Amino acid sequence: MLQLKNLNLQKDKVGTLVIPVCEDKEIHDNQTVSSLIKKAQKIKDFKGEKDDELILYDSDQPNAERVIFSGLGKLEKLDAEALRTFAGKAVKKCISKDVSEVLIAVPSAKKTGLEMSDIIEALTSGACLGNHIFDVYKKEKKKKPVQEITMLVNAETAKKFDKLASNISTVCEGTILAREWISTPSNEKSPEQLAKAFADAAEKEQLGVTVFDEKVLKEKGCGAILAVGSGSANHPRMVILEYKAKNAEKTVAFVGKGITFDSGGINLKPGGSSRDMKTDMSGAAAVAATLITIAKLKPKINVIGVMPLVENMPSGSAYRPGDILRTYDGKTVEVGNTDAEGRLILIDALSYLVKNYKPETVVDLATLTGACIVALGDKIAGVFSFDDSLAEAIVASGRKTHERCWRLPLPEDYKESLKSEIADLNNISDMNGAGSITAALFLSEFVGETKWAHIDIAGPSSISKPANYCGAGGTGFGVRLLCDLLEKL
Repeated sequence: MLQLKNLNLQKDKVGTLVIPVCEDKEIHDNQTVSSLIKKAQKIKDFKGEKDDELILYDSDQPNAERVIFSGLGKLEKLDAEALRTFAGKAVKKCISKDVSEVLIAVPSAKKTGLEMSDIIEALTSGACLGNHIFDVYKKEKKKKPVQEITMLVNAETAKKFDKLASNISTVCEGTILAREWISTPSNEKSPEQLAKAFADAAEKEQLGVTVFDEKVLKEKGCGAILAVGSGSANHPRMVILEYKAKNAEKTVAFVGKGITFDSGGINLKPGGSSRDMKTDMSGAAAVAATLITIAKLKPKINVIGVMPLVENMPSGSAYRPGDILRTYDGKTVEVGNTDAEGRLILIDALSYLVKNYKPETVVDLATLTGACIVALGDKIAGVFSFDDSLAEAIVASGRKTHERCWRLPLPEDYKESLKSEIADLNNISDMNGAGSITAALFLSEFVGETKWAHIDIAGPSSISKPANYCGAGGTGFGVRLLCDLLEKL
């Protein structure tokens, strides 16, 4: 639980108090906090430099059994992400010390030059996201999350920003839900199992839920989804979640790629390339978690989430290079490579969505191409759209949430590289490089005139080592991004 409170540090028992400190300027209004900082700065080894840390026990402050001072560095470099990082590290430190309750001193907006809304949002998100342990598969649970996180603010701030902190906590819960789905091993999240997990969580929040099994997908003519799943004993599913707001005039839709395990199919992945392919459903997890979060936040806009779920495996029944697929849209696709499967399941989902729901805006998330990692690394997602305002809104939301995105081009003449001699399209390009661009162009052929954007999250969807406010495994990238984007749309 996270809350904002106005406490009297001279009277109220606070247990563990965490104080952020800048090395060149006092950033707090609270007099007791300021006096504690002065005491800390008298200690030779603590200056408030970035990553400096000092812990005092049984200090002059009688109601804090432990005070943790954390250096932020110079004020000129202080921004929302620095505060988010501080809060995440602080909570992780408390977890390591088996602390059940923590109080975080919130800096002054006036003294930092930041907006108080940005300060509250950053500290809340960092603390909530850092307070997550994925130990489902550990026999011995060595550590427990902090049970209660309190932000120390004055009474006016507590009243004004209580709703904001609550909403950010809810969004972070959604991010953690996505993380857990992503980090779950493939043997426990077949398309059927994952569809049930999405549906069960969505029904609890009273979302509309529709699940297409293999039979229905065949009746609907979703040939691309069925082809990708044809080599697996675990049959495909497509999940549709619907949030309907009262008197809403606009509908926005999100689509998430859900490959529960990607072997590459007949074009088998080499060596250890398939080791982390349980995360190839990160887009679907982010979209499902976003819809569940939206149901709690109740925005005044209709939102639809569509998640095609497939396992891509090689077998005697698997689809092959050279096969021609008939898609829901009616276009035919020649299979150039069975490891370019994500775009195939997305085109059936996108075209079904556009035809049957007619949303004003569609955004898809997918761990689509290694080429995007080559271009942007593993911390930034690629954004593709023909619509400038939509692309700019996504990049702006990425900047605000630190789920960073960078827009890449969609040159019309690159579409030539996707032509097939015997079908309408090939699922891979015949040009050298630009793999993430041509993949996005392939998707664009199935959205008609609908305002659309594609976000390639291949890089930031998971991490191999713990970060400031995220453990190793799925990051849940996209939930905070899409929730913020929805406010702009």
